[in-house]
Amino acid sequence: MGPLQEFISLIKTSLLEKTFVRLNLANYHGAIDGLKKCVVKRVIIQNGDKLSFTYRHQTKDIVKNYSCNEGAHLVEDWLARNEFKAATLFTINGDTLLEIRAGKVFLKRNPATFTEMPSLEHNSIKSRLINSNGKPYLEMLKITDSKGLVFNHSQDKFKQINRYVEILSPLLKELSYVAPLKVVDMGAGKGYLTFALYDYLNHVLNYPTQVVGIEYRSDLVELCNDIADKCRFKDLIFKQGTIAEYNMQATNVLIALHACDTATDDAIFKGIQSGADLIVVAPCCHKQIRREIEKSKTKNDLDFLLKHGIFLEREAEMLTDGLRALFLEYAGYSTRIFEFISGEHTPKNVMIVGQKNPKTELQKEEILVKIKKSKAYFGISQHYLENLMGL
Repeated sequence: MGPLQEFISLIKTSLLEKTFVRLNLANYHGAIDGLKKCVVKRVIIQNGDKLSFTYRHQTKDIVKNYSCNEGAHLVEDWLARNEFKAATLFTINGDTLLEIRAGKVFLKRNPATFTEMPSLEHNSIKSRLINSNGKPYLEMLKITDSKGLVFNHSQDKFKQINRYVEILSPLLKELSYVAPLKVVDMGAGKGYLTFALYDYLNHVLNYPTQVVGIEYRSDLVELCNDIADKCRFKDLIFKQGTIAEYNMQATNVLIALHACDTATDDAIFKGIQSGADLIVVAPCCHKQIRREIEKSKTKNDLDFLLKHGIFLEREAEMLTDGLRALFLEYAGYSTRIFEFISGEHTPKNVMIVGQKNPKTELQKEEILVKIKKSKAYFGISQHYLENLMGL
């Protein structure tokens, strides 16, 4: 029996003998776009013994449950096709590490990490990066009561907080920086997300982090600073001011969620100016480009859509954010645009992420040509961010 067959046999035996704790599959080289790793655990669902597969992508986790037999065959197929190049099997009898290098399979055995079986009861309450218990700031922000129970009227806000942290977590883990990590949150509002991010970075990931929240409304700045002080969050401070006026120094992460219309462009530009490694924005309102489209009334293959106001609005949103992504790429970032949180929880559900990734001069020229052609096609004379960047 070869090492690969031996490893698969160990998985099946541990499932039969009820000693299986967990299987980590990593270094993915298969056809599933964006998949990084997969974690497999045994769970009891409705009195049935199942294998729960958590597919971990760059910005999301997808969970699927299979019977033990189905799950074992799925893993066997993956390994047989070398789709995962590394795997670790955890049982209460010992750990086994598998690695595939240059077509050869290597096994290594270690003492058991887990000496007792964890509970297999499927938790109907979703595991969250930010729990509601023991979080005084959530109580002071009226998300939870004194016992850590989330109020009914705050359920959507609590889901949004956790979705926000889930999205940022893998992005933040990729950063290379000299401690402390420096984060600026533009348009912090009442600070729900700002507090949660500070808490997660400093107390869950244990990354020493300084967070500054910028907010125009002085009453909210005073409220948030009072809560930060009561929670002894010494490296969290809120400052009164506008995004455009804030004098930002060197920053690792720039965040601006739901900054209205061109305020999002102001935030992106601040991030570019400061050399931020990560820029994250969730735009709100797209009036500037909509006015450009309405004014030009350019004839093209899509102009039949524009007689419908709802399509004009959606086209303006896509164009505004699509061009923002191109400007970020020109400035030396790789970009992604995706859904922040389901539209049933908030209509402001698009997030743009820019990660530092310098471009060659040729690449920059190609991006400028694409911007020029796109503007001409849709009758856009200028984009606010374009003016800020002096293009």
